[in-house]
Amino acid sequence: MESDDENAEEVVEGPVDEDGQPHGFCTVTYSSSDRFEGHFTHGEKNGKGKFFFFDGSTLEGFYVDDALLGQGVYTYEDGGYLLGTYVDGELNGPAQEFDAEGRLAFKGQYKDNSRCGECWVYYPDGGCVFGEVNEDGELTGDSVAYIYPDGHTALRGSFVDGELIEARLASHISKAAERPRFEFAPKSPVYSYDKSTSTCITSHALLADPYESQRVFVADSTITGAGQGLFAKSDAAPGTVMAFYNGVRITHSEVDSRDWALNGNTISLDEDTVIDVPRPFDQMERYCASLGHKANHSFTPNCKYDPFVHPRFGPIKCIRTLMAVQKDEELTVAYGYDHEGKSGPEAPDWYKQELKLFQLSQEQPTGQ
Repeated sequence: MESDDENAEEVVEGPVDEDGQPHGFCTVTYSSSDRFEGHFTHGEKNGKGKFFFFDGSTLEGFYVDDALLGQGVYTYEDGGYLLGTYVDGELNGPAQEFDAEGRLAFKGQYKDNSRCGECWVYYPDGGCVFGEVNEDGELTGDSVAYIYPDGHTALRGSFVDGELIEARLASHISKAAERPRFEFAPKSPVYSYDKSTSTCITSHALLADPYESQRVFVADSTITGAGQGLFAKSDAAPGTVMAFYNGVRITHSEVDSRDWALNGNTISLDEDTVIDVPRPFDQMERYCASLGHKANHSFTPNCKYDPFVHPRFGPIKCIRTLMAVQKDEELTVAYGYDHEGKSGPEAPDWYKQELKLFQLSQEQPTGQ
């Protein structure tokens, strides 16, 4: 993460010695457009300084005899940053990496600018992968674990570059200051990466997710005419991931071109993809690998949809609590149908009726 152009043509702003070398606090701009601001001694960086690279990234720390030494901060062009220990200008020792939102993204060791030893990779959704990296710095091997957002439920086994190949259910049982330890669940089924396609929802439709099955159950909804609903198995704090929304992956144009009766279990994943749980997989006896599609709509929901990188299903959506929920409370979300259409919201008839009732309730004078 040092500049490769230290000996290239440079422009010096600041004091120089009798040989024309920067001496004191100077700004040096290299032919690559990289720039360094800091203290020099007869042309060598000595003291606090900061590189400004042409791509927008920066590197700041303390320099000794032209090399970064001790704690340094490398900031990426998107605002994420890495806090690491440098020896002779290279990362050597413990390091932590944060994304542009300030969330921890990596924790582990570096040797000669490469990840080494046991490392943690964290996802923004709260899940993480732990294990010993290979010579390429990748979480690849037979003793790697994905740990769910509760920090306890895990899938441990074979991974390639952090992606699940084959694993069994385990519990992460170590305390914060201890080396991570895992205990396999007896008679655990085998879980493998099983990202859906446009025609296949999963290879194991009745294999329940072990994290989700601890937190939710399906029962008749408390909402009139809603059929089945999703309920909390135990009390949950705000921000808790409760369930996952997996399904086949289809396009927005496919959803828009078909009858609304076929769109009862669709949710937008991104600009290109919609996740759909089509018939007959909306029936529990045909599909229960994920249960997020069972959550019903409310205009005052206690949960929301969030992006989630699932070890088995890949990029999907999850259902996360917006507030504290109690055991046996029904989990609801806002379906987010468009209300701006010229003839009203682009949504099923039941939704339009519920919207009218909600709007009427909001118009009622308070205290009556």
